Amino acid sequence: MASKTTTRKQAGMEESIINCLPTELIEHIFFSLPASCLLQCTSVCKKWHKIIRDSQFALAHLQHAPSCTLLFSPQGSISGKLYPSDAIIFDEAWLPSKSAVPVIGPDDRICGSCNGLLCLHTPTSMIKIANLATGECLHLKKPTRSLKDDHFSFYRFGFHPATKEYMVIHFFQKSSPLTVGRFNVIQVYTLGDEKWKDVVTPESLSLNCVKNSGVAIVDGTMYWLAEDMGSDWQHVVMSFDLGKESFARIQLPAVDLEDWTVGIGDDRHYWIMEIDGKVCVSTAQSLEGMLFGKLQIWTLDGHTDQRWNQKYIIHHLSPFARGLHFVHGGKIVIQHRDSNLYSYELLGKNFEIELSKMAKLLDLSPRGEDGMQFYACVKSLVPLDVYAKAAIVHRPKHLEWKLKKWEAWEQDRLMQKDVWRTMHQIEHELMVLKQRMILEVKEKTQHFPDGIQQRINMEVDLILQHMQDYPEQSAASKSHAETT
Repeated sequence: MASKTTTRKQAGMEESIINCLPTELIEHIFFSLPASCLLQCTSVCKKWHKIIRDSQFALAHLQHAPSCTLLFSPQGSISGKLYPSDAIIFDEAWLPSKSAVPVIGPDDRICGSCNGLLCLHTPTSMIKIANLATGECLHLKKPTRSLKDDHFSFYRFGFHPATKEYMVIHFFQKSSPLTVGRFNVIQVYTLGDEKWKDVVTPESLSLNCVKNSGVAIVDGTMYWLAEDMGSDWQHVVMSFDLGKESFARIQLPAVDLEDWTVGIGDDRHYWIMEIDGKVCVSTAQSLEGMLFGKLQIWTLDGHTDQRWNQKYIIHHLSPFARGLHFVHGGKIVIQHRDSNLYSYELLGKNFEIELSKMAKLLDLSPRGEDGMQFYACVKSLVPLDVYAKAAIVHRPKHLEWKLKKWEAWEQDRLMQKDVWRTMHQIEHELMVLKQRMILEVKEKTQHFPDGIQQRINMEVDLILQHMQDYPEQSAASKSHAETT
C-alpha cells in the first residue's frame, strides 16, 4: 500500500514539474507523440486535456504525424460466401497491420480520406465522417431524396487549407432519361453548416469518368477527367475550386505512343490521383484489366502557370500490373495476376521493373482487386464535435482495434482450449475429493449392522465404478473439443 502511495506522489510531482513548463514547450513535446498516446494523456490532467483536444493543436499535430497507407476492400460475395468491408493499414515501412479498422462498418464504402478523417458511404440515408484514431463519427444526411440513384463513387471528401474547412462533395445526377450517366450540379456540404449547397457546372459532364478514372483533391481544388473528343487523350481535366466555387479546364499532355502494341490492349486506361501533394495523371494500355507496355505518369506543377511534367515512365508491366496501382512513399504498389500485392521502389524517372526486386506486401486472395481502393492517411486528433450543428456525433465508449478475423479465430480456438483444460482440471480435483469422502464413509460404517453396512458398501461401489468410467468420457470430449 505504501509503495502505491509513493508511486502516486512521484507521478503527481512529475506532472507538476511538466506543467510548470511553458504551454508552447509542452505542445512541442506532444507533437512527437502518436495520436493513440496523446488520447491516453487527455485523462492525466485538465491542462493536458485542454491542449490535446484543441482544434488548432490537432491541426498542427498533423504536420508531425507519420503518413500511412490504407487499402480498402468493399463488401462482396465470393464463391457464395459474403465478405464484409475491410481495410488494412500499412505503416511507413509498408508493414500491414494485424488489426481491423473499427470505424468501418460491414457494408460501408470509402469516399475519401483527409487529415485522419474518413468519409464513409452507407446503404442508408446517412454519410459518415469518422476519425481513425479517436473513433468519433459524424452522421450527415445525404442530399439525395431517393437512394435508387445513390452511389458511393459520386461522393468525395476534401479540406481547404485557406479556409480550414472540411467539405463533402456530391456529383448530382438528375433522375431523367435525358441525363442518365451525366451531371450538371455539384452539391457541397461544409462541415458545420446546416444544409447542402448546389453549384451548377458550366456544362453537362460524364459520371462514368468520375467512377472509372478517379478524383483528386489537392490544396482545396478538386480535379477529375471529362470527355473531350477534340484532344489526343479524348479527355480533359476539369477543376473545381472548393473555396471560390469556380471551374476550369486543363488540357492533358501529349501522349507518347512509342512502343504502343497494336491489336493487344488497344484501349487506353487513365487515372487521376494525388502523388506527393500534387495532381497526377497516369495512362497505360489495358486489356481485361491487365496493363501492358509502359505506365506513363505526369504531374501538374505550378498554381498560376500550370504545366505538365512527366514524372515516371515505368516499363514492362505485363507480368504484374492490373488496373489497381498506387504511388506513395517512393514506391509504386501494383497487383500481380496471382492476386498478390507487390511494391517496387521508384528508382528514377525512366526505369524498367525487375522481377527480383519486387517486394511482396500481401496476398489479396480470395478477394482480388475488384473494388479495392488505396488512400494515404494519418492518425490524427481532429475533433468532430465542433461540427455538430446539423449532424449527429457518436463518441465511442471504448475504441478497440480488434484483431483481423483469421487471427481472432486463432485466439478463440486457443481460449476454447484453455477453457477445456481448466474444466478437466476442476473435474479431476472433484473426483479426487469424492473418492476421499467415500473412503471416509466406508471407514465410519464399519461398526454398523451387517445388513446396513452391506447396502451402503454396494451403493459406494456403484459410485466408484461410475467415477472410474467418467474420466475416459471427459478425456474423449476434451480431445474432440481440441481438434475442433
